[in-house]
Amino acid sequence: MNKNDYEQLSSFRFQLRKFLRSSEDICRANGVTPLQYQLLLHLMGAPGRDWLSVAELAERLQAKHHGVVALVDRCEKLGLIERRPMQEDRRKVAIHLLPEGLRLLERIAELHQKELQLLKEVFEHPAR
Repeated sequence: MNKNDYEQLSSFRFQLRKFLRSSEDICRANGVTPLQYQLLLHLMGAPGRDWLSVAELAERLQAKHHGVVALVDRCEKLGLIERRPMQEDRRKVAIHLLPEGLRLLERIAELHQKELQLLKEVFEHPAR
């Protein structure tokens, strides 16, 4: 690697951290943790369906299964999501967004748009 490679890597990490910091602030200002927001986002963004299993959420969040179970518990207590038994195997549960969770997700996602646009511009036109 040369100096330019390190500069680009540093710039990438800086811009990513700025976005994440802004996201953390937005989430907290709206009464949820960044992980709670990410859980809601992944439920709405599930490819081809509107629910995920705990194992799938753990993969999407890059978190341990037991930690995601605790996160689901907290979001469920807030009335943002609910567990529903899966049709094919009633021992397993699907995690679904509730209307309050969707409203919160929409509000927070909208507040992210300015920072997302800035991040997009940085990656479309990286410093040379």
